[in-house]
Amino acid sequence: MGANLEVDLKLPAPPEASPAARRWARRLVTPIESFLHVEASSGIVLLVAAAAAMIIANSRLADAYHHLLELPLGLRIGSVAVERPLHFWINDGLMTIFFFVVGLEIRREIHEGELATLRRAALPIVAAVGGMVAPALLYLATTTGHPEVRRGWGVPMATDIAFAVGVLALLGKRVPPALRVLLLALAIIDDIGSILVIALFYSGSVEPSGFLTIAAGILGVVLLQRFGVRRASIYVVPGIVVWLGFLETGVHPTIGGVVVGMLTPVRSWLGAEGLVELARRSAAQVELEKNERGRVSPDRLAEEAAYVELACREAFSPALRLQRALHPWVAFGIMPLFAFANAGVSLEGSTTSIGVVGAGVIVGLVAGKPIGVLAACALAVRLRIATLPMGIGWRELPVLGLVAGIGFTMSLFVAALAFPDASHLAAAKLGILLASVLAIVLGLAAGRLLLRPRPASGATTASEAEQSDEM
Repeated sequence: MGANLEVDLKLPAPPEASPAARRWARRLVTPIESFLHVEASSGIVLLVAAAAAMIIANSRLADAYHHLLELPLGLRIGSVAVERPLHFWINDGLMTIFFFVVGLEIRREIHEGELATLRRAALPIVAAVGGMVAPALLYLATTTGHPEVRRGWGVPMATDIAFAVGVLALLGKRVPPALRVLLLALAIIDDIGSILVIALFYSGSVEPSGFLTIAAGILGVVLLQRFGVRRASIYVVPGIVVWLGFLETGVHPTIGGVVVGMLTPVRSWLGAEGLVELARRSAAQVELEKNERGRVSPDRLAEEAAYVELACREAFSPALRLQRALHPWVAFGIMPLFAFANAGVSLEGSTTSIGVVGAGVIVGLVAGKPIGVLAACALAVRLRIATLPMGIGWRELPVLGLVAGIGFTMSLFVAALAFPDASHLAAAKLGILLASVLAIVLGLAAGRLLLRPRPASGATTASEAEQSDEM
């Protein structure tokens, strides 16, 4: 069923609606809806946001752009005030929601996805580890003799899921479903690795008292779950407490989003059976009252509608429901805003150390990722630690390694933590942007050259691909 439910269900127009106005609105909205449902669309929006930031940062509007990011924003209640620049609220505030969604994805993958069993998780884990270690080592090798920039070894370790999946989407039917599933699992494990790196190596000095605040927030989440509270909005308060606790400790506060995400339940309350049962019951009650009295009272209608709303909400697990609800906001709002706030690099001036930083990032992402992924997969298969999924051979793995070299969002995030020096940070950002563009071009070229139409024996759907390594 498509996004336009009125058309799909052939519903009549609302009684107060103008047919002409609705036709014009449909003509305007339908192309937008179609674009948003294309897998590559979020990557395109990210690219546009980054390009806009680069153009503005190298134009007459550069000063206005930087002043905007430093604009102080906050909240004051009496004598208590919290005020930080706009850049902080984007990188440390809104990006917490991004990391919360990452936590939800990790929790679901551990429960029922590629990370649910060791055999299914073996190949993506090995590939991800190789794809993190090799870029870090190549960055360190490239920056030998420049100790002031070696702290950036974590920058080329990450994979941007939106861009990587977008590249595979542009390759169309050439891509076997198993390759997409493997990429998603690899990217999620990459995220776990990046989160650990941020927490262990790119956070400030740890203030132990903040862990009491974190514990209080986590306790609040657990108690609400034990009392059976299922509305997500109630969990915002303890979630903010966890965020404040991480901010207080000196560990990057976005890690709080991951923690709360991984605490979110992954089992539905009512499921599909409960949805069907409650919907039938409410429909029967409404039909009965209509037949007996000739009409349905507003109170009865509201009561039965509430039951149906409950059934619709609880047909999904909280983790899946929140992931589906937040994904569009993250993909088309938060991540492009983050890209716009962090990709604005001035191209004026350069130094030797700046060249070294950019070179290290480019070598790490463009060369280190495919080398690490391929070498790790080959070693794992040779040692019989893992097997290649059905429909994937050695022709597909170079494509996987190249598109995994699109670092972008997480790389920009780590760079902002790794380099307090503005010139080094600018060089790292420029290296990330160039490396991401190179990885996209090389990934598309390799996909065109290496990928062939899928054989009939390969996995033809994502669900088959997820199970193929167990066959």
